[in-house]
Amino acid sequence: MKEFMAQKVLITGGTGLIGKKLTTFLLKKGYEVAYLTRKKVNIPSVTVYEWDVKNNYIEAGALENTDYLIHLAGAGVADERWTEERKKEIFSSRTDSIELIARKFKELNIKPKSFVSASGSSFYGEDTGDLQHTEHSPPGKDFLSKVTIEWEKAADQIAALGVRTVKLRTGIVLSNDGGAVPKMAQPAKFGFGAPLGSGKQWLSWIHIDDLCALYIQCMENESWDGAYNAVATPPATNEYFTKLICKALDKPQWLPNVPAFALRLTFGEMANVVLGSNYVINQRIQDETDFQYQFPDLLDALKDVLKN
Repeated sequence: MKEFMAQKVLITGGTGLIGKKLTTFLLKKGYEVAYLTRKKVNIPSVTVYEWDVKNNYIEAGALENTDYLIHLAGAGVADERWTEERKKEIFSSRTDSIELIARKFKELNIKPKSFVSASGSSFYGEDTGDLQHTEHSPPGKDFLSKVTIEWEKAADQIAALGVRTVKLRTGIVLSNDGGAVPKMAQPAKFGFGAPLGSGKQWLSWIHIDDLCALYIQCMENESWDGAYNAVATPPATNEYFTKLICKALDKPQWLPNVPAFALRLTFGEMANVVLGSNYVINQRIQDETDFQYQFPDLLDALKDVLKN
């Protein structure tokens, strides 16, 4: 019978940075893990189903017996220059995909125990200076804010089916397998570490292990509901972040800051990702939960990430 079987966790975007690490956590806990992917691939210990969002297709059997749903799918914000076409892809890859699942759940009368959706700390704005944001702060009005607002609205379509829904507004994820840290550490490894822009912009961050633990906590614990800022506290300035990367690598930091205009010439509007300032506070996690971070200290987190 179902109660004697491993519980099924269906993940969109499972082959990405967070999805891969989260999968190892889930498998260790005895969950059955399944992915929805655009191309069929063989992944050890994971059942892979195909889907085609544009053509309203999800492979038969993918949604059946789903106990938990985790939505990580979305085109990388910092992977390519922001052309108008790329902006459309960043937007639609996050919203259309979960809207499709919501329609299929409704058609098949499937109701998982909980749904956890990725979201972004960019909800509050790409660049908000020293302004401190809790989960109760209003959203921003720029491109990434609008993307995140619609991302969360799409997630609400699952909530409308009567499914407990959690949204994790995630900051910079610290990992040695991808994301911002390896890119920031590369010049530092050769002694060329330098802050970006003014260096005064705030970076809200979280170690990938803590983020994966948060996903599982949100998935399992019925007291979690709504939006949470998935960041550690406190945030750090870009200048301090760079200093600690150099310290973790035991390398000097001697170059002057990389000027903002040079970054804008290179990356265009996408430079907002590294030049923007976001001071985000995990108030709901602190006040309403007993979640304990494994890496609350930035230097310890960077040393763990950069040890290899």
